[in-house]
Amino acid sequence: MRINVAQLLKEPTGATRSFEIDDTICSEQESGHRVQGKGQLLRAANNILVRGTFTSKGNLVCSRCLTLFHYPLAFKIEEEFYPSLDIMNGEPLSLPDDSTSSVIDERHILDLTEVIRQHILLAAPVKPLCSTNCAGLCPQCGANLNETTCHCTPNRQTAFAVAFEKLKSTRKSR
Repeated sequence: MRINVAQLLKEPTGATRSFEIDDTICSEQESGHRVQGKGQLLRAANNILVRGTFTSKGNLVCSRCLTLFHYPLAFKIEEEFYPSLDIMNGEPLSLPDDSTSSVIDERHILDLTEVIRQHILLAAPVKPLCSTNCAGLCPQCGANLNETTCHCTPNRQTAFAVAFEKLKSTRKSR
């Protein structure tokens, strides 16, 4: 998701360019996410502002039953990118002290990959569920209760119940 912004950097402040994305983002830790959307590049005084609305289609792991399932995401981006070189004379430019700033490389390529990857992570649910009524895994045998019925004896004494009983007994002894 790389965009050459050399021409836009030569334009006056306020110049804009539109772009579309239809690509897949992959990393070592994550499965691929298909990203689609439209955005706009705005030439500001000393940077380029990127705005856009995107959707992503990828696979997440259900936090209850640990199965992979398809999950659509939607997110917006508004990010500033700072050039590392002056487009007119090739001299290095000082970058903001903020270490989280995004940089346009020395070939005037603006790379949206990392910014979009971070927005996908932020848009994903903290506890993804394959369905709202996911039964999860049996805590004794590990069977996926969405696919089968296990024959384990239900353990009614959950950790919460044990902790609650201990709390009650300590209050009575006071």
